[in-house]
Amino acid sequence: MSQSEPRLMNVGTTRTSETLGVRTKRFIKLVWSYRLSYVFIAPFALCFIAFIFVPVVLAVLLSFTYFNAIEPPRFIGWSNFQYLLSQDIVFLKYALPNTIKFALIVGPGGYIAAFMLAWIISQLPGYARTWYALAMYTPSLTAGIAMSIFWLPLLNGDRIGYLNSFLLKFGFINSPMLWVTDKAYLMGSMIAVTLWASMGVGFLAMLAGLLGVNRELYEAGRLDGIKSRLQEIWYITIPSMKPQMLFSAVMAIVGTFKAGAIGNELSGVFPTPQYSGTVLISHITDYGEIRFEMGYASAISVFLLVMMYMSNRLGIRLFGSKGDE
Repeated sequence: MSQSEPRLMNVGTTRTSETLGVRTKRFIKLVWSYRLSYVFIAPFALCFIAFIFVPVVLAVLLSFTYFNAIEPPRFIGWSNFQYLLSQDIVFLKYALPNTIKFALIVGPGGYIAAFMLAWIISQLPGYARTWYALAMYTPSLTAGIAMSIFWLPLLNGDRIGYLNSFLLKFGFINSPMLWVTDKAYLMGSMIAVTLWASMGVGFLAMLAGLLGVNRELYEAGRLDGIKSRLQEIWYITIPSMKPQMLFSAVMAIVGTFKAGAIGNELSGVFPTPQYSGTVLISHITDYGEIRFEMGYASAISVFLLVMMYMSNRLGIRLFGSKGDE
């Protein structure tokens, strides 16, 4: 190696250091110029880190351990997931199929119902529209109260239950039906109650999107050959409110997977009769809050998180734009 080569290396290192220093100073200056913006987003960022990011990371880490909430976590690798996907009979035979069935009916069903009701309400005059929107949104706010004062008396399994009393009076049934304690009817009751309470924030977002569509587009559509309301909805309304449709889809997915524990509230027992209403949320509660097998409960939670992520990706694929990918 000649004497000039070390000099060239030193010069190159010095220039690299100077370039890195200049870039660092530029970055710090750029961040400082937007300091007021960071102050505004700081509360959300701190809450997101504390209540979403950190719990998710901890759940993923604990899913690879045996942790009983008393002893320190002990690393066991993929054992929790292997047991979950090959030996957990309750998961394979009840929790997973019930979750898929519940999600496929309540998710799209509630989503379509929310859009249809939002569209009908958007056609009403302003004063009536406000009251009807409030009437549709209220059940999502009072779901807990309605469970004890409406749904449980309605679905009571004896003769004085509102639904049984009505059906017996008009001769539709000959004996009372056990709507929330019979495995044949519990899932249907869960679906009905969840659909009733599904007109939440997603419904309001759809209503706002429908009201925000430019009316001139409908006039232009009629000139271009659109002849029915259905064509207006398909070619103009839905493409014009894709952000609201995407937001509502995400909220519907999250709400559907989160609402599965309603089976225990309806039946009044845990687990539900013959596991007929047991879903992944119930399975997580069983292992996390009753058996205190926190590592295994974390593995189930991670599996549920993956399911929700895949469902959200499907929603983005259907209603998102290219920039949302």
